[in-house]
Amino acid sequence: MEKVIEFIIRVCGISAVIFVFAIFGFVFWEGRELLISGEFNFWKFLFTKEWYPASESNPRFGVLALIAGTASVTVLAMAIAVPFGLGAAIYISEFCGSRLREALKVIIELLAAIPSVVWGFIGLTIMNELIMKLFGAPIGLTVLNGAIILALMSVPIIVSISEDALKAVPDSYREAAIGLGVTRWQMVYKVLLPSAKNGLLAAVLLGIGRAVGETMAVLMATGHAVHIPFDGTPPFFHPLDSVRTLTATIAAELGETARGSEHYQVLFVVGILLFSITFAVNLTADLVVKGIRDK
Repeated sequence: MEKVIEFIIRVCGISAVIFVFAIFGFVFWEGRELLISGEFNFWKFLFTKEWYPASESNPRFGVLALIAGTASVTVLAMAIAVPFGLGAAIYISEFCGSRLREALKVIIELLAAIPSVVWGFIGLTIMNELIMKLFGAPIGLTVLNGAIILALMSVPIIVSISEDALKAVPDSYREAAIGLGVTRWQMVYKVLLPSAKNGLLAAVLLGIGRAVGETMAVLMATGHAVHIPFDGTPPFFHPLDSVRTLTATIAAELGETARGSEHYQVLFVVGILLFSITFAVNLTADLVVKGIRDK
């Protein structure tokens, strides 16, 4: 019986790797003709911002604005989600009572269960009107709108994993710190956070992955405009500009293209780019965590 269970676990582990390579192989296969053709300029594809795939006379496929839109929404979302997520995890783990802790954890789990399309509706209706009233913007479907929605979607993941990481720190660390006469905040800052840094970093990186891979919410909340929200003029970054992300572009356009067409293949090349970005983020995270663990 033990060997059967071991075999099943091994098959599950191997199948996960096979599925990842199969997904990448499928995406690459659909866009292979464009990639291997001499007419496709990959550097022009990456570093130009003109995205006019439906033009009959002069179709242009530049994803620089899409990459900038994805990066701006993700970075601003993490700037909002990480402080709130880590702060909430510290409070739940170390400061609140048992009844309040259980209630907060249930609320956080309910937030994680809300479908992304519902978050998109919230951004499209409530946040849109709120941003227009507060900032006087002509439209509220902006980087800020998408970032707030993504932050709310990422916070439950960050809180749950961070709280588990803090709870995994042995109680002897807390007792030793209190025995030395430190305050609870000093214990958190000097003892718990350094001890749980691997888990906290993993929580943040999973939040980043959640934000980068989100589709429907950003499609509905960011305005879906091909635009770079930062330039060389102050204030350099414009969170009230509308943008379009890589994932939203694939979702919005793939169903309207003819299978095998140039536009169809370019969307799969965008998928390869997105897959590569997430792979680079995960690989970097693994190397960083490994480096921290070795220290």
